[in-house]
Amino acid sequence: MENIENNYCVIMAGGVGSRFWPYSTNDKPKQFLDFFGTGQSLIQMTVNRFKTLVPMENIYIVTNEHYKQIVKQQLPLLSDSQILLEPTRRNTAPCIAYATAKIKAITPKANIITAPSDHLILNEQQFINTIESGLKYVEEHNDLLTIGIKPTRPETGYGYIQIDNNENDEAIKTVKTFTEKPNLELAKVFYESGEFLWNAGIFLWNLQTIDSALNAYQPKIQEIFGQIAPMLNTQNEQSVIQQKFPECPNISIDYGVLEKANNVAVMSAEFGWSDLGTWGSLYELSGKDENQNVTLNCKAEYYGSKRNIVALPKGKLAVIEGLEDYIVAEENDVLLICPKPEEQNIRQIVNDVQIKYEGKYN
Repeated sequence: MENIENNYCVIMAGGVGSRFWPYSTNDKPKQFLDFFGTGQSLIQMTVNRFKTLVPMENIYIVTNEHYKQIVKQQLPLLSDSQILLEPTRRNTAPCIAYATAKIKAITPKANIITAPSDHLILNEQQFINTIESGLKYVEEHNDLLTIGIKPTRPETGYGYIQIDNNENDEAIKTVKTFTEKPNLELAKVFYESGEFLWNAGIFLWNLQTIDSALNAYQPKIQEIFGQIAPMLNTQNEQSVIQQKFPECPNISIDYGVLEKANNVAVMSAEFGWSDLGTWGSLYELSGKDENQNVTLNCKAEYYGSKRNIVALPKGKLAVIEGLEDYIVAEENDVLLICPKPEEQNIRQIVNDVQIKYEGKYN
């Protein structure tokens, strides 16, 4: 790809990943974990994926200040100025505004990819081809471009993007609506209609376009970063962020900008994507034995047991008898045994445990 010096990448890495508790914790959330025993965490895989499209010095990680050391440890090639530290969680709109202001202080000509740090991509080359096409598009068009994944099933765990199917021959189509995670009945309607794509949470835009959109739809956030701007890329950046960032409203880029804007486009793609949001999604993507059991990073012997996922610390042996469709996960002095169909209760379990044990096991 030519002229990649104007390409920038913003990787959002501030989440807690509580649905993967106890494997993912407040101190080491899922983006910093090596789920598949490859020797790379999800955030390391994400950076490696983008470094063919973007110069290494143009990759920014936006994360909570609590994770500064683990980011530096896992991504030693990034300088301190490439690690943007949020003093408090304010969702994706302030996160993206921070990175946009930082890049704006360097160049007005940037083309920016914004992506989560914890997604799984199975077909890396197809992904790179898609993003290259998207970068070329936003270099030439003032659209907010999202990546939509062609659904393979009626999934209730993802948000959806409705496309304008009248534009049949266009690779990039106009977005009609964004829809939150549907119930199963609605998900079936979406899947069968052929008008809906999964929202991958991956966005591309040029700097002028996202800056204008933030000005139009999130003036409060932009006003705050207007005050911060003179200190960006100086030694006073972190102290002013500490002071002003908590004043930002807690709002997602989807709700705060994309659902309001009239220049949103979507590129349909297929590259083996999963947001790896739940134990169930990890189970689906993992290798299985003859009884459909998944064993991660440990050893397991199964007797009369089917369709389980077992994740224990390396070197541990699990002996499982008579268990079907269960999650068995141990990390940091916590053992979780939970039926797979009930995994939506894990967030509530985490809250209950935090309260009862005063944060000891979070």
